[in-house]
Amino acid sequence: MRHGIGYRKLNKTSEHRKALFKNMLNSLIKYEQIITTLPKAKELKPQIDKVITIGKKNILSNKKRLFSKLQNKHSVTKVFDELSKRYNSRKGGYSRVLKAGFRTGDDAPMAVIELVDRNPEAKKIDKPKKTKTKEKSKEVQSETKLAKK
Repeated sequence: MRHGIGYRKLNKTSEHRKALFKNMLNSLIKYEQIITTLPKAKELKPQIDKVITIGKKNILSNKKRLFSKLQNKHSVTKVFDELSKRYNSRKGGYSRVLKAGFRTGDDAPMAVIELVDRNPEAKKIDKPKKTKTKEKSKEVQSETKLAKK
């Protein structure tokens, strides 16, 4: 009988599993789409749905509850400010898991977990923007080198 078996252990200790899902939740909230293995994605889906549901009621106790789970102030503010408003009319199913083939090294099944109606610009948050000042500084450096010769 399968009584009391509620989640996948993923061959990790409970502390490691808790830290893993906390980091994955923060990344999913920040970038709104992440690539991971299929079992991890399937375990993460109910957790992110619960986090967004908690964020829909903007009360102090829910903010404290989310902060104790996520331990990241920016993630908590994004859940309450952006995601709760985006999914206000939706009653559930805020995320989806899409199968993405197999990893080349160990043939593990991979998946993309993303938020429904996600912002495509959220993926580019940490990538530095190419600016003209860098190009100009390179030109100035090359000109000074030529002038010294």
